[in-house]
This record gives sequence, C-alpha cells and structure tokens, in this order.
Amino acid sequence: RLQNGERIALVSDAGTPAVSDPGAIIVDQVRTAGLRICPLPGCSAAISALSASGLIHDQFYFVGFLPAKAGQRDTALQQLVNMPATMIFYEAPHRIVDSVQALLHAFGGDRQIVFARELTKLFEEIHRCKLSEASTWLQADSHREKGEFVILIEGAAQSQDEDQTEAKRVLSILLAELSVKQAATLAAQITGQKKNALYQLALEMKGE
Repeated sequence: RLQNGERIALVSDAGTPAVSDPGAIIVDQVRTAGLRICPLPGCSAAISALSASGLIHDQFYFVGFLPAKAGQRDTALQQLVNMPATMIFYEAPHRIVDSVQALLHAFGGDRQIVFARELTKLFEEIHRCKLSEASTWLQADSHREKGEFVILIEGAAQSQDEDQTEAKRVLSILLAELSVKQAATLAAQITGQKKNALYQLALEMKGE
C-alpha cells in the first residue's frame, strides 16, 4: 500500500512507536524497502521524566527495559556502573520491586533515583530519593507499584584523576590538528570541563 502511494500511520497507545517496542521491526522493513519514514513529534516519557527529575547533568543514556531474567539483568547493570551520564530505564509494574532491588545492588545506596510513574495521566507521580530509600518508599503504598514507570538513576561521579586523564586524552587528539585555544574550546565542549583549566593543561602538554 505504501508502494502504491498511500500514507500509513504507525500509532501506539503505549508511548512513541519504535522506542522499546516492536514498532522498530516495521520501521526497519519500510526503510529496507526504500520507502520514506516521517516521524511525528509527540510526548516522550523519557524526556518528560528527565525534564522533571532535577538531576543536573548535560548527558543522558537511554537504557530502555532491562532483561527480565535476574542474571541477565545484573550483568547489564554491571556494565553501567561507571556510566557518568544520567541513565533512563523503562519498567513494568510487575517487575518494579525486583528491578529496584537490582539497581540498589548494582549502584549502591547513595545515588539518586527518580520514579516517574504514569506520566501525563490522572495518577501521575514523580518522586526522587536515594536508592537506599527507594524500596521503602515504593512499598509504603500499594498504588506506587502500579502503572508504567520511567526510572532515572544518577550517573557515576568522576574523580579528579579520571577527569584529568580524559582531558589529556581529548586534548592530545585535538592538539595534533588545532591551536591550543581551539583545542581547549572544543575539549571543553566534549568533556564539560572548564575551558580556562583545559587551556592551561594544553599549554603544559605543548611545553609552552
């Protein structure tokens, strides 16, 4: 029907199609056939939750749904332990308690977690606390275990040594092609570190 010139909409009642649902299979097949895909802007639960979280970071990493099996879930979380960006998960109500326990085990109790439940719906609820307090809050009211969840986890804090190592790595690449000033400016945009400090570090690396 598409090849005959018709316009067909892919619509979902559970969020944006092709984001953590099988809609991606349809999109892939349409693209493979050489046909045009036109996204229509709409509400994104991940972005809505991020905007209301108050977690201060200029990067985020969308994880989506974790594996259903405990072993696979734990393995997936271990790969995210050192992720510096805010992490965004989707979760179903029947798995939320187990998933929160797994998050606590993987990331420890000090990181901030945000529960964004039933976004844009009648019983919308957004709650932020430490991971050590998450299970207690969740189980204090049975209604809190209902609905569709977006979960946000604070990213890993980078030490000064890690920041310095990353800054040197980025600057070494940029200084091969750019001036000290240009390299420092771009490195600041890439790493999020202060431009003046990167400029001084670049001068030291150049031996100036």
